[in-house]
Amino acid sequence: MDVLQNEILKKFGQHIKELRLKSGLTQDDVVLNSSKITKATISDIENGKRNFAFTTLIDLAKGLNVLPKELLDFEMD
Repeated sequence: MDVLQNEILKKFGQHIKELRLKSGLTQDDVVLNSSKITKATISDIENGKRNFAFTTLIDLAKGLNVLPKELLDFEMD
């Protein structure tokens, strides 16, 4: 993975964590809401360590109780 991809994944992860905290959810809550995502996956995404499939994006949105488009609404400089 190149430097730009790493930066985008980190910023995306920060955005996901902010959405989760703003909603008052724990990582365990997201797991319970989605049923297809593990706590390790959420942690990796929030820390910018995981590139994932589109279906995971949909599951993540379900777990966070937001529309998928809200996950992509972040600044990438």
